[in-house]
Amino acid sequence: MNYYSEGELGKKPVIAITMGDPSGIGPEIVLKALNAKEVWDACRPVVVGDLGVLESAKTPLPVSTRVTLQVVASPDEDTGDAVAVIDLVNVPAVEYAEGEPSAQAGKAVAQYIEKAVELAVAGKVDAVVTAPINKETLKMAGIKFPGHTEMLASLTRTERFGMMLVGGGLRVILVTIHCPLREVPGMITRERVLGTIRLAVQACREMGIERPRVAVAGLNPHASDGGLFGDEEAKEIEPACMDAVNEGVDVKGPIPPDTVFYRARRGEFDIVVCMYHDQGLIPLKMLAFDKGVNVTVGLPIIRTSVDHGTAYDIAGKGIADPSSLIEAIKLAAAMAGKRQAAGG
Repeated sequence: MNYYSEGELGKKPVIAITMGDPSGIGPEIVLKALNAKEVWDACRPVVVGDLGVLESAKTPLPVSTRVTLQVVASPDEDTGDAVAVIDLVNVPAVEYAEGEPSAQAGKAVAQYIEKAVELAVAGKVDAVVTAPINKETLKMAGIKFPGHTEMLASLTRTERFGMMLVGGGLRVILVTIHCPLREVPGMITRERVLGTIRLAVQACREMGIERPRVAVAGLNPHASDGGLFGDEEAKEIEPACMDAVNEGVDVKGPIPPDTVFYRARRGEFDIVVCMYHDQGLIPLKMLAFDKGVNVTVGLPIIRTSVDHGTAYDIAGKGIADPSSLIEAIKLAAAMAGKRQAAGG
């Protein structure tokens, strides 16, 4: 496999791709993504994971699509036509099984993420792309974080961060992320909403939209309809929108949640600020389940991810779709390119 000309690869962003849960579809979709010409057109990929697991994941794949893997100590090593792999050698075959969550897998995915972040912070890679992990395995391993986003924020010592999803003609960013729905109303504060609007602006600018048009969804049906169905809009969301307007942001809201996504997809807005996880993810996944991309905003490093889970039910069968991972790699490379062009 040689998707690039002599000397061309060195000019492209270096992207660290974590392998994801060894027991899920992560290893398979990583291998499939590395067979996509569009990935090599966009970047120089380096996989962070376990070589043994990746080699095992080749078994159900056609021989013609099996990429050559080569262990490296550093992302800048020349591997010729082979894919560079930083092998953490921490998942013995006897200690993991495809389709089954385990503490060993939870420990492994945390180490992949830690290593990838270490490389990005040190400037040895230009972005991090993560394959799917499972919150249950993290808990089994005693990892205190509920998911990638919170772990990445902790590793980079980031206090203000957000989860943005891109796909199907939509961009959405969340005010609250992984929390019980009953806790959401109490977490919708003027400060938190304003902070998320600011992150929305930052995210759009990093994607090349210099003056983004921001829509802010209401929390309640019909955005409370003048207070008939709640007061969060009047007390917290609307004042936050006015604060953002006073900062020069092109923002509209609160807008009824049942119409804002339609308006955004028609091109009226560049991004929608959503009050809670499912408010934003349901419309986006309806439109782009296979190609949605998760972006963590506010970090000092670029990080994108697939917008799906570990799919234990099809792990090891060779039928997993790598589309979301391919899109995540391409977006990370594009963002890294813009940052490089800006001198960042």
